[in-house]
Amino acid sequence: MLTVLTPGPFATVQDAGRTGWASIGVPRSGAADRPAAALANRLVGNEPAAAVLEATAGGLRVRAERTLLVAVTGAPVPVVVDGRPAPFAAPTTLRPGAVLGLGTPTAGLRSYLAVRGGIDVPPVLGSRSTDTLSGLGPAVLTAGMRLPVGGLAGEEPLVDVAPVAAPPQRPVLRVLPGPRRDWFDEAAWPALLAGAWEVGADSDRVGLRLAGPRLARARDDELASEGLVPGALQVPPDGAPVLFLADHPVTGGYPVLAVVVTADQPPAAQLRPGDVVRFRAAR
Repeated sequence: MLTVLTPGPFATVQDAGRTGWASIGVPRSGAADRPAAALANRLVGNEPAAAVLEATAGGLRVRAERTLLVAVTGAPVPVVVDGRPAPFAAPTTLRPGAVLGLGTPTAGLRSYLAVRGGIDVPPVLGSRSTDTLSGLGPAVLTAGMRLPVGGLAGEEPLVDVAPVAAPPQRPVLRVLPGPRRDWFDEAAWPALLAGAWEVGADSDRVGLRLAGPRLARARDDELASEGLVPGALQVPPDGAPVLFLADHPVTGGYPVLAVVVTADQPPAAQLRPGDVVRFRAAR
């Protein structure tokens, strides 16, 4: 068992997500920064399907109820065990009763705590992820919650540390033209690429609300709902785009001007309110 003492501002259980259910309105969900979550699992020798904890803005404190091998990745954050500094992006052994705590990230937003064996909450539709849009999966973490540790571990890990760069603080994300680019004024695409876009305070795992130049439409007709994917930049009537993340809706009725390429979506998931992001056309 792993006992949650303090969840911090917001923490959930996440894995690689639940695929194959978009036809009934269920998004993939899963870790917002999947490469970071996958690295945490590799550092403790877990199988790729193992579930981890996703901590938003740090503050998470957990107690090991038996000897556990853990690792923290994602947004760089001070890690302490029983009040003493512990390594980041490296395997760490917790003895029974040891308390691990995360400080505030020095860059980025979401950090990942993997436990060897994985977090063994009951799967829903094949995934242990908390989906904040549909409400599927385990509840958001709260103080006192006891999390079982499972058996999704492989060979003993051989890596003692994984040097990774911090998330860029002013990322430039590559975009492809969206399916409804022709619904916008000719100036909208250049404005998207030239603008500096600030992440709004009401952003979450569903998507980032961005403030910047107004992206004007060329057509005023109503668009029938159509499919959405992670990374889609949907533009409501006010002209302020929304960049969809892991818990995005699977359909939407506003036109999509652009889509962030898959490889650039993890940096988007690490953006904090007030951060600035830019876009450039993918070659």
